[in-house]
Amino acid sequence: MLTELLQEQLRNIEHYFTHLDLASVESAVQECLKTRGLIVFTGVGKSGIIAEKIAMTMISTGTKALYLPPTNFLHGDIGILSENDLFVLISRSGETEELLNLVPFAKKRGARLMAVVSSPDSRLAKQCDLSVNLPFEKELCPFDLAPTSSTTVQLLFGDLLAIALMRSKGFDLSSYALNHPSGSIGKKMSVTVDELMFKGDQVPLARPEQRLVDALVELTNKRCGALLVADEQKQFLGIFTDGDLRRALQTQGPDVIQKPLSELMTRTALTIGKDQLAWEARKIMQKDPKKFVMMLPVVDNGKVEGILRLHDIVQAGIS
Repeated sequence: MLTELLQEQLRNIEHYFTHLDLASVESAVQECLKTRGLIVFTGVGKSGIIAEKIAMTMISTGTKALYLPPTNFLHGDIGILSENDLFVLISRSGETEELLNLVPFAKKRGARLMAVVSSPDSRLAKQCDLSVNLPFEKELCPFDLAPTSSTTVQLLFGDLLAIALMRSKGFDLSSYALNHPSGSIGKKMSVTVDELMFKGDQVPLARPEQRLVDALVELTNKRCGALLVADEQKQFLGIFTDGDLRRALQTQGPDVIQKPLSELMTRTALTIGKDQLAWEARKIMQKDPKKFVMMLPVVDNGKVEGILRLHDIVQAGIS
């Protein structure tokens, strides 16, 4: 049964992607971009829930938006609309009476009206200034009644619209961080490498000419799982890790501890700057799912500034 439903769901979504009129979507994007005030969303039932989600996504990605239920508009809240606003009414059928009742009052407020429907010949589509038709063949519901496929395409359209506006406005990572000061997203966008890295005397440093046997104390005491090899000016030269030690002993035997680090270190190590986001560091360290990097040298202008452990990024709640 589930396989059959998944195949039907896939057909429904493919119908949306292959039949969506991109010209009408582009018109919707341009209408949103030229809106000087708010983009105000409304809808009834499941469409209302989708309308609220679209508004919330827009708010978090740099577009001034608002969601209100249609009954609120008819009981005083319609006063929020002005000639600077775009009023977006979402309805599968385009025949929802609560929305149709709003149209003349919204027009009196001078707002532009956009219908998002799945019936281009509906009354709502015809009464609004512009409309977007969201094509779908049938609901996933066996009775073709419960809003399923229709709300899925509404959600897809809303995400498409929000991110198109985000890109058009040049809404960047720093702007996103300002809108998400708390929680997991806030940490991703605000916590820097400098805040989590080992620095100063905590950094496990070694010189390239040092023999491995003489550097083992530093490797053990600093508990970072690695040595950063640098010259007298702290110019970064390479890294030597616990893993390198085990592999060297396995392949070269115990005599390897008499060799200088310059012969044992990895010269082409990944590095990161201290002002970069810890989230970016985690992406670098987990780029290869088969071989995570557990320690990352922090280097600015070629000089060692610190060392960052994947363990500390995870503990900080940056996922």
